[in-house]
Amino acid sequence: MSQVAAPRGRTCSRSPRSRTLRSVATLTSAVLAVSVLAGCSSDDEGEQAAAAAQDNAPAARDKVADGGTMRWAVDALPTTLNAFQADADGATNRIAGAVLPSLYTLDARGRPQRNADYLESAKVVETEPKQVVLYKLNQQAVWSDGREIGAPDFVAQWRALSGRDTAYWTARNSGYERIERIERGKDDLEVRVTFGKPYADWQSLFTPLYPKEVMGSPSSFNDGARTALKATAGPFELKGIDRKSGEVTLVRSARWWGQPAKLDTLRLKAVPRTERVAALSAGSLDLAEIDRAAADRIALAARDARSGANGGQALTHGPGAGITPAAALRSWALAHGTDEAQAQVVRAAREKNQQAIAQYASEQSALGKFVVRKSLEPAYTQLSLNGESGPLADERVRRAVARALNRQELAEAVLKPLGLPARPPGSHLALAGQAAYADSSDALGDQDTKEARALLSDAGWVPGGANKKPAGTKAGSESVEKTPEKKPAEKKAAEGGAGKPEAAKPGSSQWQADVASNEGLYIVGDDKPGGSATVPADGKAGEPARGVGGPESGTSVLAPAPAAALQSVAVLRQAEALDTGTAPGTEAKGQTAGRPDNGVAGAYAPLGTAAPAVPAAASQSLGKDGKALDLRFVLPSGPGSESLRAVGDKIVRMLDAVGIRTTVIKVADESFFKDHVASGDYDLALYSWPASAFPATDARPIFAKPEPASDGSLLVEQNYARVGTDRIDQLFDQAVATLDEEEARELVRQADARIWAAAGSIPLYQRPQLVAARPELLNAGAWGFAAPRYQDIGWKKPASANGAERNTNK
Repeated sequence: MSQVAAPRGRTCSRSPRSRTLRSVATLTSAVLAVSVLAGCSSDDEGEQAAAAAQDNAPAARDKVADGGTMRWAVDALPTTLNAFQADADGATNRIAGAVLPSLYTLDARGRPQRNADYLESAKVVETEPKQVVLYKLNQQAVWSDGREIGAPDFVAQWRALSGRDTAYWTARNSGYERIERIERGKDDLEVRVTFGKPYADWQSLFTPLYPKEVMGSPSSFNDGARTALKATAGPFELKGIDRKSGEVTLVRSARWWGQPAKLDTLRLKAVPRTERVAALSAGSLDLAEIDRAAADRIALAARDARSGANGGQALTHGPGAGITPAAALRSWALAHGTDEAQAQVVRAAREKNQQAIAQYASEQSALGKFVVRKSLEPAYTQLSLNGESGPLADERVRRAVARALNRQELAEAVLKPLGLPARPPGSHLALAGQAAYADSSDALGDQDTKEARALLSDAGWVPGGANKKPAGTKAGSESVEKTPEKKPAEKKAAEGGAGKPEAAKPGSSQWQADVASNEGLYIVGDDKPGGSATVPADGKAGEPARGVGGPESGTSVLAPAPAAALQSVAVLRQAEALDTGTAPGTEAKGQTAGRPDNGVAGAYAPLGTAAPAVPAAASQSLGKDGKALDLRFVLPSGPGSESLRAVGDKIVRMLDAVGIRTTVIKVADESFFKDHVASGDYDLALYSWPASAFPATDARPIFAKPEPASDGSLLVEQNYARVGTDRIDQLFDQAVATLDEEEARELVRQADARIWAAAGSIPLYQRPQLVAARPELLNAGAWGFAAPRYQDIGWKKPASANGAERNTNK
C-alpha cells in the first residue's frame, strides 16, 4: 500500500487518550463494540425510529445440530491477534470474540449487556470521593490453562493500555488512562477498579480481556500476541493459522464452562470480496459478507431455479445475454468467412465468450443454493467536506453544499432496492433503532436549493464571478500572480496519470449509473482495502510531512473570516436552542419568519440576502474574485465501490443545480483513504464511520477540533474534515465524565447539534449489510448491531437424525 505522499495535516492524536478510534472499527465483521450513542430529545424518540431487524435465521439451541464445520469468509488473515494494536483488523476481532472474554456484548439495539458467562455482576458501588466499579466474576470462569480469571489479568491489561509505559505499542487506551488502581476484592472473584477521574463509559473496558501472560510485558504484548495466544477463555480456542492455505482454525473449547459450542470447528477463510462469488459457487464458503452485485446474482439464481432456467434453458442475464440474433448471425458469418485472419480472431472471441457463458451458468446454478440475509450495518456513509482550506474553509459554502443535497433521495438509491429502511441518519452519534437516537439535523436544515444559492451569494460566489478581477488588482505585469503549486491529485490529473479526473458528464453511462450496491470498503479502521489504521504499526505517532502549502496552509478553519463568524453565530444559536429546548429564534424574533420550511436560522444566509437570479440554463457556474467554484470530489475506482460512485454521481448533479462545479477524481482503492482522506488531499469524499455504544469516548477523536502545530500543519486526530469547535470538545469531555446516563446522553445530543451546525460531515445513509449464507445455517447472517453468539451458530438439525445436517466432515 502506498504511503502518504504529501499530508496536509497530522493524523496522529494530540494526546494518549485515543491514538486511533477504538478498534470497534472492526465494523463489518465481528463488531466488538457498536452502538448506543447518546442524545435523545425525548425518552422514546429512539424507540420510535425505524430500524432493520436482524436477519440471522434465529433458532433455539435444541433446533441446532451438534457438530459440523462452518467456513466463514474474512477479507484477509489477521496480521496480529492483539486487538489493541494498530494493525488489528476484522479478522483479529472475530477471533477475539470467539476465544476471549467479552465482559459486555451488544444486543440487537446496540446496547451493552453484561455477559453472564464471565460476570455475575458489575456496577458502580462508590462515586465519592472516587468512582469505584466492583466486578464479580463467574466462579467457573477459567483460562484454557486452568487458571482462574481474576484481578491479575485486569491489572496487567490496565498497565499495558494506560499509556504510562511507552514500551507498549498500543493503538488505543481510552478510559484506561483514567484508572487509578485495581485491587482484589473480598475474594478472588471480586475485582475493584478505582478511577482517578469519573468515567461514564466504564462498560467499554476489559473487552476483550487478555490473560496476564499476554499483557504482562511489552515483549509479549508487542510481539508474542501477534501470532499466538498463550491462553484463551471462550467457547472456541485457536487451533492454528495456516498462511499457506489462508485459513484460521478454531475448535470447540474443552475448558469452556458455558453452553458448549454447537460447531466442532469454525474456519475463517481469507477470501477477497472480489473473489467471493467464485468461492461461494465453488462450494468453499458457507457464510460471507457480499456486495450488492453478488446479492443480485444470488437473487437471479433463486429466480432461475424456480423457473427452471438452470435446467438447460438459456439465461436472460450474464455474458452473452445482450447479443441480438442479428449480431450472432454476423459473428457466425465472420467466423466462417473467406478472410481467414479475421475468421481466426472471431472464432477465438466466440470460444472465449462461450466459455464465459458456461462458467457464468455453472456459477449461477451453485449460487442458487444460497440465500441473502440482510440488515443495516452499524455504520453510516457520510459526505466529508474538508474545511482546512479553499472554498470549504468558509462555513457558508459548507452549509450551501449540505443544503443542496437531497439526503432522502440518496438513501433511497442505496437502500430501497434492497427492501431496507431508507431513512437518512439524523445524528452523527447514533443510528436509527438505538435507544439514544435523536434527529438533530434541524441544526443545519433540509435540502433547499434557494437557500443554498443565497448562502453562496452571501459568501461572494456569484454567477460570472469567475470573470471578475478582485478589487485592487493592478494592471500590466504587476497583476500577474505566481501560479500556486498544484496538489498531488491535481498534478496527476494534469499529467494524465492514474489520478486523472474523470468528470461525470450528462448522458454518459457513468452519469446514469445510479444502481446502488453495498460498497463494503471504506469504514475507517476496517479490514478492507484503504481502511487500514493511520497509526504506524509500531503504535507510535510518527512525524508526518508538512502540508502541501507549507506553514500557511491548514489553520484557516480555526480562524474564520468575520462574515463567516457571523454565520457561525447564527448556526450555533440554533444548536443552543436544541441544547436547551427553547424554540428557534426566541432571542432574535423575526429572523426566521416566513421561511418556507420553517428551518433553522443558521442554515440560511442573513435576512435580506437574495439568491442570485437563476439563469436560463438551470445551473450557471459560480465564481469569486476571478476564480471558479470547483470542488475536487475524490472517489475510489475499485470494483467494490460501485455504490459510492453511484451516490457520488447523484451528488454531482445536486451540487450542479446550485452552481457548484465538481471535478471527480477517481483513485485506486488502496490509496483512496490513506493518500487522500487521511492526508487531507480532497475537498469532498465519501466514506463511512462505525457507530459506537460509547460515543463520548469513541466519537470524540472523530470530531475533535484540529490544533495547529508549530510547523503550520494540523493535529487532526481522526477529524479528517478538519472542522471542529472548542464547545464540541467540551461537551464530549463533560459527557464522558458524568455518571448520570441521561445527562451524558443530553450532552452528546448537544454535541451532535453543533456538529451538524459546523457542516463538516453530512450523514447520508446507514450502510446495508448483505450476507450470503446456506439456508440450513442457523443463528448466523446479518446481525446488525448485535455481536455474534458464537456458541449458538450451527447447522439445522434434521428431523430424522441427531447429527449435523451438513458439513460434518469438512
